[in-house]
Amino acid sequence: MDIKQLKDALKDKSPQEVLAFIVSYFKEDLIFSTSFGWEDQVLSDMIFTADLNIKVFTLETGRLFTETYYTWNRTLERYKKPIHAFYPDKEKLEAIVTKKGPSSFYESVENRKECCGIRKVEPLNRALAGQKVWITGIRAEQSANREDMDWVEWDEAHQLIKVHPIFNWTLEDVKAYVKEKNVPYNPLHDKGFPSIGCQPCTRAVQPGEDFRAGRWWWEDASKKECGLHETSAHEEVFKP
Repeated sequence: MDIKQLKDALKDKSPQEVLAFIVSYFKEDLIFSTSFGWEDQVLSDMIFTADLNIKVFTLETGRLFTETYYTWNRTLERYKKPIHAFYPDKEKLEAIVTKKGPSSFYESVENRKECCGIRKVEPLNRALAGQKVWITGIRAEQSANREDMDWVEWDEAHQLIKVHPIFNWTLEDVKAYVKEKNVPYNPLHDKGFPSIGCQPCTRAVQPGEDFRAGRWWWEDASKKECGLHETSAHEEVFKP
């Protein structure tokens, strides 16, 4: 089966059916990344309530909002399922903070990407090592850059398949699911934060601003990615 065949097999399925098919076909080495935004909370609810064999993990950068930790705890209390935490490499983190201080990411794009690399990209690489499928809560309308993505992709960098089950959902779809299922969600969403990352690098978005205006707000819009979702899609053949 290649990427096209997988897309055909998943065509017209609900997100819950997509997740169930993936588990049925691949059996193991399936992983879902959450940052505790409401898209990710929707998928966590689908995974946990159906007791699917999908490992749920988060990147504990050491810079998360208090509200994010609150949501993390509420999720554990609600579902009684593990959420695996991946931390930055201790020596690399200590070295950059010792050399450049705790806020070097404000000084240049290069410094910010270096910080993201240590706190997010390297731990992500460890989390994804040996996995077959990476599931995310990405939606197409979240940014212009992500509109170029597809909902089933081959990730060349990590040598696995990426699946975005709610890729075509609108924000209203997400909110409706959260309300209907009473899913725990991050209180920051009620304070104007559509996208939630590290506390020093995220602010609320004003009415009329772009969805990701609150992320790395001091940088040019064209540079606002941290390297977590750089993919190269092609018709890779894979086997369960």
